[in-house]
Amino acid sequence: MPQHTSTHQSPPETGPTEDDTPTDRPQTDPAPEAPAAGHPADGDSADGDSAARIPAPRPEQPGTGTPAQEPGASGPGEAADPDEPRPGSASAANASPRTEAVTATGTPTGTGTGTGTGTGTGPNEAEAEAGRGPGGEDGEAADADADAPAPSTPGEPIGSTTPGEPTTSPEPTASPEPATPAASATPRSPLAPRALRVLRAARPRALRRAWAGWKDGHPVPARVLSLAVTLLALGLVVVALLLPNKQEQLHLAAFTRIPVEALLGAAVLIALPRRPRIAVAVLGGACLGVLTVLNLTDIEFNQYLGRSFNVILDWQLLDDARSYLADTLGGTVALLAAVGAVLLVLAVLAVMALAVVRVGNFLGRDKARSTRGLLLVSALWMTCSTLNLQVSGIPLASEHTITMLKYHEQALRSTIRDEREFAKTARADAFGNTPGSQLVPGLRGKDMIFTFIESYGRSAIEDPIEAPGVDRTLADSTQALAKAGFHAKSGWLTSATYGGGSWLGHSTTMSGLWIDNQNRYRTVTSGDHLTLTKAFQKTGAWDTVGVMPGVQKGWPEAKWYGLDKVYNAFQVGYRGPKFSWSTMPDQYALEAFQRLEHSKKRDKPLMGFVILTSSHQPWAPIPKMVPWDRLGDGSVFKGIEAAGTKPQDIITNPTRSREEYGKSVQYSVTALTQWLERYGNANTVLVFLGDHQPIARVSGNHASRDVPISIVAKDPKVLDKIASWGWTDGLRPAHDAPVWKMSAFRDRFLTAYGSTPHPSKG
Repeated sequence: MPQHTSTHQSPPETGPTEDDTPTDRPQTDPAPEAPAAGHPADGDSADGDSAARIPAPRPEQPGTGTPAQEPGASGPGEAADPDEPRPGSASAANASPRTEAVTATGTPTGTGTGTGTGTGTGPNEAEAEAGRGPGGEDGEAADADADAPAPSTPGEPIGSTTPGEPTTSPEPTASPEPATPAASATPRSPLAPRALRVLRAARPRALRRAWAGWKDGHPVPARVLSLAVTLLALGLVVVALLLPNKQEQLHLAAFTRIPVEALLGAAVLIALPRRPRIAVAVLGGACLGVLTVLNLTDIEFNQYLGRSFNVILDWQLLDDARSYLADTLGGTVALLAAVGAVLLVLAVLAVMALAVVRVGNFLGRDKARSTRGLLLVSALWMTCSTLNLQVSGIPLASEHTITMLKYHEQALRSTIRDEREFAKTARADAFGNTPGSQLVPGLRGKDMIFTFIESYGRSAIEDPIEAPGVDRTLADSTQALAKAGFHAKSGWLTSATYGGGSWLGHSTTMSGLWIDNQNRYRTVTSGDHLTLTKAFQKTGAWDTVGVMPGVQKGWPEAKWYGLDKVYNAFQVGYRGPKFSWSTMPDQYALEAFQRLEHSKKRDKPLMGFVILTSSHQPWAPIPKMVPWDRLGDGSVFKGIEAAGTKPQDIITNPTRSREEYGKSVQYSVTALTQWLERYGNANTVLVFLGDHQPIARVSGNHASRDVPISIVAKDPKVLDKIASWGWTDGLRPAHDAPVWKMSAFRDRFLTAYGSTPHPSKG
């Protein structure tokens, strides 16, 4: 085989020439050159390749596949630090440059002819390749990633020279033996390189480079998209600052105002440097997100309970809401709703923080222009405030967020102060020291029954959709009771709660104290304040019993209510279906009371405390009356429940909800009055009332908190004792009948039936 001669052209010398060397610097012999890998250290022929000095390639960063940065150089996708001198600038000329070079000599082997060339990438070229960094968006440079020199690889030392000084080569070192793969090494999967490429492409820097490349290739769409995102962020901030906390205030005019809080925040963001600005923007955005969540929670609380969310007292109600959803729509829906609520809160916090950061970066891009715009809008706000300019009755100059913060701050202070003051109030009692012999002597020998009908409010009697059916039921029941020898008087009480929290209405009526929050409820039920039901127990002249179909767990309040025995949802023998939240139909609960207690012969009269739940929301499905002698264990209601309206069919329809609510009240009133007709006697006295109005979706956004109350008896002396109250005859109170606070009923009732006050001091 013929021999081929290989020729290798050496690249031109790149080191300093003699003309470049200062005359006042002594000449030194070049240091021995390091042998190239794979070539002998000595024995090179005179006509071999001359030494070639080429720029050293930058070592790769471990695990990234990208060149390591020189000190002060910008990484891929990042702009240079504005405080560092850029190459080619005046400040860079005074800095000591750092160069990297290796010197290699050796005799090439092999066949063919080749020309070796080396190229280096300086800081300017690396920056051009990397594209814009994150700081380029708002016109401010990001900090460099590294402050230390890039690591060197074996055989490629990094030297530092001054201009005009020749580069010195390191001492020759022995080349390491090439590593031999272990025999037991497992071959790498061909999918591994592809997976690594995917992971690298998903890194933030890779995404930023891709975004920068797309912007360079599509400048107009990129500017439009950037402006749209900024406007969206600004819109979110303004909406959050103007968001009302009541549903009836959610209309367009509420969001056409100028929030002064936005002007104050913009002034702070413009004044701050980049890093403090971002930190303040994140914190401010998170706080704005918390306020947004609080306003959204207030909207729901105002819809269901007629008041705002109390950040100290109302956390327990969130679990009650979850239980209500589980009973009404199923456990899966309740779980999904809970998870969705948590995710929504986190999303609101994150989105608001990002929105404020985006707006802050926009303002910081051109601070002079932003300042002029801020002054202009501030002048507009002051003009609107001075002239009291309004849109649809709402001032254009808004201080909504400041007002809401003041409101919640005052609510917190009031809650803390009320906790101390109410404890003293609960210890004071006009009848606290009254002996049992002096309590309710006018009702001795009577079977007393106190009954609450769930959500039975003024709306049921006066609302144009609900009232026709309910009024007809009340009129028919009044006539039926009159035929059975019973007569009634009715009035109004203003409930301590609205839309829910039935136990607050029960405890307010029985204790004579205004119990409108959970903290007051815990305080009073843990004490010994005299309740109306306990007054009967204290006399020793009555057996006291409670029927509580809504109680499905331990109920320690029974002692405070003065009940000798309590039947909960699982102790009345019911085997029928639940009707959404309600554990059993009212007709069955009343029949169980009759079977278990009222029908029994006893030495003492009976005082019963009965809670009826069939008119509890969502008012679907609703039970129907069945013959009393066919009630059995309640299985007869299975077909009725299966054929009834489903909650999801009406829960989002206000008109359907109002119609079904009215039907549920008709059912409860019918069940109670029919029970009285069937089982009442000359000594039976029935007091029944509502615990609160239904939610705003049914009663309206501005409904009163009034509930009807009636006293029914055969003995005319019972009603004669309350003749001075001015109540309306029959079961339907007149529109202008007297209205008392619910907390006033206990003392009026005790006084009317002969109780003598003996106060206890707080």
